[in-house]
Amino acid sequence: MIAIGMEGSANKLGIGIMLHPKDGSPPQVLANIRHTYVSPPGEGFLPKDTARHHRSWVVKLVKQALKEAKVTVDDVDCICFTKGPGMGAPLQSVVIAARMLSVLWGKELVGVNHCVGHIEMGRLITGATNPVVLYVSGGNTQVIAYSSQRYRIFGETLDMAVGNCLDRFARTLHISNDPAPGYNIEQLAKQGKQLVDLPYVVKGMDCSFSGILAAIDGLAKQWGLGGEEKAREDEQKPVDSTTAADESLESKPTRADLCFSLQETVFSMLVEITERAMAHVGSKQVLIVGGVGSNERLQEMMGIMARDRGGSVYATDERFCIDNGIMIAQAGMLAYGTGFRTPLSESTCTQRFRTDEVFVKWRD
Repeated sequence: MIAIGMEGSANKLGIGIMLHPKDGSPPQVLANIRHTYVSPPGEGFLPKDTARHHRSWVVKLVKQALKEAKVTVDDVDCICFTKGPGMGAPLQSVVIAARMLSVLWGKELVGVNHCVGHIEMGRLITGATNPVVLYVSGGNTQVIAYSSQRYRIFGETLDMAVGNCLDRFARTLHISNDPAPGYNIEQLAKQGKQLVDLPYVVKGMDCSFSGILAAIDGLAKQWGLGGEEKAREDEQKPVDSTTAADESLESKPTRADLCFSLQETVFSMLVEITERAMAHVGSKQVLIVGGVGSNERLQEMMGIMARDRGGSVYATDERFCIDNGIMIAQAGMLAYGTGFRTPLSESTCTQRFRTDEVFVKWRD
């Protein structure tokens, strides 16, 4: 069986084609392509602009994916699309495209929960059997464990997602959004040496990031480290290990120090709530999914904690961690195999679609 997956819940439009062999052998990724809407430095991506980007690119990407996968429309069994959660206008653009293809090609639709797509793709790629899942992205932050055919949410953000926190601080510093603001924060943080004290907000299994963002935004303004002019100065100044070490000795932190401090603080919070979930369910496996999951420092910190508990961490690279179409194809195909279908009249999208609302019929 072959499925096309269509993802467009935020600024990334992804089309993936997945093959599930009938002989029971492992699924195969036939195509996994993506195009990102990149807004100017210092700006976020607006829903209307992102939706316009998706409408402009979706047909091109579907054609490209079919060509790359070397399959025809007749080979496709179903069309899987992100039902939610996500940004309304971009989601709607992709849903309309999925409906159009369903009507033109005579194929059945399968609506997929975005988070479940991340989890199932992560399980497939890493081979993790029954892990505690840390789902971290621009729109979501959740600690999840499977039980009784549901992905149960043990803890989550009380306000903004961790990825949104990082992205918004990148805007404060006027850091480029290409290829992604969070990635550029990560690279700058590697040069940081001085740890700046920031609020640390963990409440049981939940965490909060809005206060941390407000605090570090205030520090950037206080020390004159934000804005376009300062960003240009940093780009023009050569950076090496000696320069970074010298700067760390000064009382005034650098932009790199602020990025380093922000990452260390928010990632420590995520490690804490994940460890608490591992202890609660008795698991020694951690699977990190979502765009922020590709951050090497987060993976390193989580690995230290897991090894201390005699466990291990599973993560994927940016091909499968960052929003993509193949994860929607994978989760959709699993549901499709159990007889699940989304009628055309119900092929809607929603900005709010809880992970634990999905009945995971394909797992025992």
